[in-house]
Amino acid sequence: MTKKDIILKVSDATNIKQIDVKKVVQKTFDCIVEALVRGEKIELRNFGVFKVKQRKSRTGRNPRTGQVVPVPPKKVVIFKPGLEMKSNVK
Repeated sequence: MTKKDIILKVSDATNIKQIDVKKVVQKTFDCIVEALVRGEKIELRNFGVFKVKQRKSRTGRNPRTGQVVPVPPKKVVIFKPGLEMKSNVK
């Protein structure tokens, strides 16, 4: 499912113009991204939780040459599904 599919479904279900739904959906995603950039946790009840996690530095290997290379620390976004999502998606 794409963002366009979400917009079409919401528009059909609510009888709101697609352009207006698109603005709301995009602003929602923008707010989520902005909060994650600030390091905040996003908790959407019955859906799940988005948060930023710091990965430690480690040593890796180049699979082609076998050479050991350092992998620097980095931040990653993780998602933990909520109870309702877990129970519905089996």
